[in-house]
Amino acid sequence: MSTDEHVAPAADAAGDVADRETSARSAWSVLRPLVLRLHFYAGVLVAPFLLIAATTGLLYAGSYQAEKIMYGHELRVPAGDTKLPLSRQIDAAREAHPEGTISAVRPSPDDTGTTRVLLSGVKGVAEGHTRAVFVDPYTAKVRGALEQYGSTGALPLRTWIDEFHRDLHLGQSGRLYSELAASWLWVITGGGLLLWFARRRRNKRAAAAEAAAPATGRRRTLALHSGVGVWVAVGLFFLSATGLTWSTYAGANVTDLRAAVGQTTPAVASGLSGEHAGHGAMPGMDMGGSDGGHKASTDVGYDAVLKAARAKGLGDPVEIVPPSGPSAAYTVSQIQRSWPEKQDAVAVVPATGEVTDTVRFADYPLLAKLSRWGIDLHTGVLFGIVNQLALAALALSLILLIVWGYRMWWQRGRTGAFGRPLPRGTWRQVPGYVLAPLAVGVAVVGYYLPLLGIPLVAFLAVDIVAGRIAARRAAQRA
Repeated sequence: MSTDEHVAPAADAAGDVADRETSARSAWSVLRPLVLRLHFYAGVLVAPFLLIAATTGLLYAGSYQAEKIMYGHELRVPAGDTKLPLSRQIDAAREAHPEGTISAVRPSPDDTGTTRVLLSGVKGVAEGHTRAVFVDPYTAKVRGALEQYGSTGALPLRTWIDEFHRDLHLGQSGRLYSELAASWLWVITGGGLLLWFARRRRNKRAAAAEAAAPATGRRRTLALHSGVGVWVAVGLFFLSATGLTWSTYAGANVTDLRAAVGQTTPAVASGLSGEHAGHGAMPGMDMGGSDGGHKASTDVGYDAVLKAARAKGLGDPVEIVPPSGPSAAYTVSQIQRSWPEKQDAVAVVPATGEVTDTVRFADYPLLAKLSRWGIDLHTGVLFGIVNQLALAALALSLILLIVWGYRMWWQRGRTGAFGRPLPRGTWRQVPGYVLAPLAVGVAVVGYYLPLLGIPLVAFLAVDIVAGRIAARRAAQRA
């Protein structure tokens, strides 16, 4: 084979590579204005919602430690020698607080932790919340009572911050703000990453000269904005994805999708059947009494139920939920959300103390585990204070990114014009072979994330109308 025959294939291969690179650059050249415009306007319009979410998220990250300080008297006691039977602790709580009914009991989880007796149906306590009565497990002395919310046992301070972060204390309608922020956060982050990579690859020589020159003005702000954005991008994607899992509309779609593929979170069967049917407590009965005056005569009581759960390997911390009716069992669930997760649960027959069903966290479907880990990481409990510090750093970074973004908007102005906008109609310059699949993908994502899809359609509609109005005025002046 001649030298020319060797060279020709190599030249062809090099030509193919060059053609592909040229094609990629060509595709990006038409998409870049669209990505830039979307990143710019989405950032400007959605940034206020993101700023609120980031600020309240920063507060929430610090609320765990603040809660320990503020409610230390209720939460902690001096370590003693022997803990009293759980029934005696419950009796003490009911003597001090006879209002409502017992909805759950959380035995002291360690040597210095108090026992929580949770009461529902208490006048003055918000719907969905409980009154937590804190009892010294060594003396049965009641150390106080506070309103509690959620599976993590949030007390008033953390509950207030949590609801502020979630819905601005506006109820269900207020949750739309946080869903809007979570729906657009990944889009803004992804667009920023694309622009950063393109800028890095655009011209290495120009980039080197630019790096050597002192960064001032808008260029310096852009360097700060893009540099921090790249470092925290993965964290922002994570916050967006996990925030959407329990949002109103996108969260419902995620739940439906998990159900369709058999990846829902399993629950212990608390209903009694067969020979156990009818052996539960009567509805509304209080199971706290140790003297039998406040419980069904066939009920083995909380101490026996806890002992049965321990025999199945359920270590602290746990929560015991009493039967909801005559054909229901006690349920005992591990409630440790920190690593390693403890989420095993059992059902216990009230009449006999027999365990009729067991659910192990190890047997959860993969998506159920990922959802549990993702939510706990998002809320700052999975890795304790390290997790909370990381969330605080992410929230602070997002606040700085928003501030720098608005500053760039200001610095972009010419001759005093605030926030000179990017050229309109960039999406119409995208070739059909690129725009068509892109539109299909956006439509699918917009369907599952309606608070992304609806604002995007509104943005395009306004862009089209504004463009036509501008063109008509230009024609009239001509």
